[in-house]
Amino acid sequence: MTNNNYVSTIYNIIDKPFGEYPGKLIRYLIKTQKIKRGSKILEIGCGRGDFINEFIKSQMDGYGVDQSSECKNYFSNILFSKVDLLNENIPLENNFFDVIFSKSLIEHFYYPEKIMNEAYRLLKPGGIIITLTPDWEFIYKSFYEDYTHRTPFTSVSLKDIHSICNFREIEVKKFKQLPLLWDKSKFYYYPLEILSFLTRILIPEKLRMRNKWIRFSKEIMLLSIAKK
Repeated sequence: MTNNNYVSTIYNIIDKPFGEYPGKLIRYLIKTQKIKRGSKILEIGCGRGDFINEFIKSQMDGYGVDQSSECKNYFSNILFSKVDLLNENIPLENNFFDVIFSKSLIEHFYYPEKIMNEAYRLLKPGGIIITLTPDWEFIYKSFYEDYTHRTPFTSVSLKDIHSICNFREIEVKKFKQLPLLWDKSKFYYYPLEILSFLTRILIPEKLRMRNKWIRFSKEIMLLSIAKK
């Protein structure tokens, strides 16, 4: 896993200021997964706290764990525990959480099943685990630009790790971090989806970081939803 300076260095607010994306993503997940107010939510690898804070803003009890305590510099309302996820168990109760969320976490571990087994222990029966990780099929050229990446995932391997760790009703889909493409009922969805596809195959890789539309048309994620 990453060292304690990873969050403060890579995700410093000068190079990567806070934006609207965490709020949009969390509201999308709350809506699509019908997550109720008052739910107990744990984010494993909460980093700066951007995402778990959005659950809290939606009137949920937000807990975070990470080996960096950077989130406490920004969001004092997070119920935070500093944990070495490689070598320590998460010091929270069994069968306690309604939802466990992680984004861009499990690819940082040589043995991500440890994280999944901990998530299973902490989740209530019937609770859901939401996992986002880069899709190796589309990001293999840039995956190791982050030197802390350890284990790439495909749709098959992401489903398998959930299954091996005893989760059920597992759904894995490809997911673009472009909010305009999250609602197929919108009149503009299909034209923009076609434009995103053409962006991915026609725009040279060297221009990937030019803007968010190009980057996230190319850097497709995997989104997994499963139940305990």
